[in-house]
Amino acid sequence: QVHLAESGGGLVQPGGSLRLSCAASGSIFRINAMVWYRQAPGKQRELVAGITSGGSTEYADSVKGRFTISRDNAKNTVYLQMNSLKPEDTAVYYCNADAYIDPIRDLEVWGQGTLVTVSS
Repeated sequence: QVHLAESGGGLVQPGGSLRLSCAASGSIFRINAMVWYRQAPGKQRELVAGITSGGSTEYADSVKGRFTISRDNAKNTVYLQMNSLKPEDTAVYYCNADAYIDPIRDLEVWGQGTLVTVSS
């Protein structure tokens, strides 16, 4: 019904930048919050950054000042600009959305993940 497609991951050197995108498609009435999570090998999934439909944002302490989340509501797309990347940012990054398929029913939807590797 609703599908999230992430892109933009890859290999980058420490100090470099990447921009992740997550586009929602399907039977979408509206999308509330959109959130980026990440999961490093051997670790639990953690919240990286989130944004409401009105543009309010929150960030994990570990990425504040380096990552910026934004969204284009017309395109049902959320972005994560990652600067000053560190090896500890290496993880699979997942997009999550609270998507309404009609005025009443909402779904929690996850993307398939995109791998970010920070290494020299």
